[in-house]
Amino acid sequence: MSINPSVGRQVHSNSTASESSPLIQPPADVPPAGEVSRARLWSILGATWVGVFLASLDSTIIATLLGPISNSFSSFSTISWVASGYLITNSAFQPLSGRLTDIFGRRAGLIAANIAFGTGTLMCGLAKDESVLIAGRLIAGAGGGCLNAIATFVASDLVPLRRRGLYQGLGNLIFGLGAGLGGWIGGLFNDSSLGWRWAFLFQIPIIIVSAIAVALLVDIPIRNTSEGALQRVDFLGAITLVSSLILLLVGLNTGGSILPWTHPLVLTTIPLSLIIFVLFVWTESRAKEPIIPVRLFRLRTTWSACLTNWFFVMAIYALLFYGPLYFQLQGHSATESGLRLLPNAVGLSVGSLSSGYIMRHTGRYYGLGIWINTAFVSAIALITTFTLKTTDFPQYLAYFFVGYGYGGMLTVTLIALISSVDHDFQAVITSASYAFRATGSTIGVTVASAAFQNVLKGELERRLGGGGPEAEDIIRRVRESFEEIWKIPIEWRSEVLNAEMAALRSVFLVALGLGGIGWIAGSFIGHHKLHTTLSREDIHEEED
Repeated sequence: MSINPSVGRQVHSNSTASESSPLIQPPADVPPAGEVSRARLWSILGATWVGVFLASLDSTIIATLLGPISNSFSSFSTISWVASGYLITNSAFQPLSGRLTDIFGRRAGLIAANIAFGTGTLMCGLAKDESVLIAGRLIAGAGGGCLNAIATFVASDLVPLRRRGLYQGLGNLIFGLGAGLGGWIGGLFNDSSLGWRWAFLFQIPIIIVSAIAVALLVDIPIRNTSEGALQRVDFLGAITLVSSLILLLVGLNTGGSILPWTHPLVLTTIPLSLIIFVLFVWTESRAKEPIIPVRLFRLRTTWSACLTNWFFVMAIYALLFYGPLYFQLQGHSATESGLRLLPNAVGLSVGSLSSGYIMRHTGRYYGLGIWINTAFVSAIALITTFTLKTTDFPQYLAYFFVGYGYGGMLTVTLIALISSVDHDFQAVITSASYAFRATGSTIGVTVASAAFQNVLKGELERRLGGGGPEAEDIIRRVRESFEEIWKIPIEWRSEVLNAEMAALRSVFLVALGLGGIGWIAGSFIGHHKLHTTLSREDIHEEED
């Protein structure tokens, strides 16, 4: 098959069918950014990775600060929005950054994202009112999400596909390091004489340096047309996409936790988000420069890679959310339970980096993706066999390979996506994958929570239902608070522990089902050539 200079450059498949014919013709006057020297490449990526580190750190730094913050403002009712608000805007604005930085430039996007992130973070550190703090988190989340996404675009602009996976692995390592250190750094500032505000304020000088660095170093050409930049922006597409994502994430984050599922806010936001999403799809199918070209999803690699991300993210968030509860059920403290997830972080780094290294040396990713996805699902299958007496080694092994499979999947699917479309669509298709990950994380926790609560209720009633008023009181207390397990009379504890374990196993089985669907989706990914030059004209035409 000859190389097609448009969407879906097709190469010899690893027993996969070929993609469809080109759906969208890229602009002919946009040359890929020229390759730069290794020193300059590292300086540019280093400047963008500073923002990635801080944005990921800020997503978890709040974990150890919610208690002190709520005490400062004497408010517990809305404090959860300090954490969830950042994640909602972080997820909602990422998908916009691809097309907008195609139009206005990566440098302008990074500077704007740094300003938004810095402004929001400064508001958090100086806030005298809880509403100002929440507003700051919302603004910081929008900037932080774009910092992470645009750093990915910059790497794709400057690194040929053959080496792209290795650099993505390094970027994932930076992101994981920030997320892993966030809670610890927050605790350090809170426990010091400086207080929780300095957990935000110490970031400001670093953000300023990051903004100056990207302004000086990041210089990636953008397409100039007779139209002005503002005339090229798909405002209706941007508004409908962000509105749909925010409404969906608000509904899923509040339903069942902050508010009951029957609350009018939940019953309104989720259906409305779906209606607006339909409007978004209709808008994008007609836009000249859509935020996310929906026609790209007719390509097999596009939809299969995005669905793989979607279901795998659902699965891993269910495991990461309920894994610590399992460890606590075994008798470990909250701190010890958190540390027992460390193999997952190590595995993520190993999986991401090793996948990039393998793709760099072999130029292929389909078989690697099957292996990575199989390791992920197999690790979850091992977790479903856990009992209250399971020893440490199987736990560490399982969570290591869950992280290994997840990290490898992120790298492999990204390379599959950007290799399946023309260079000029790399950013927008990457943005699409971020949208799938964002909704997947929230849906995963929501589905896992529903499974846990329903099974727990049934198991407690089955095991304790004939115990009279005392049993009814125990059932109520245990369902309201996990800590009540250790406060109930010893004669009831064994049955309660077994009921909790049954509920946790249902979560693990749900994660296994989601992972299995993701594995099936991943098997449909087509194989595309990983070129060694940015022009993608380095190797002779491929055979069918």
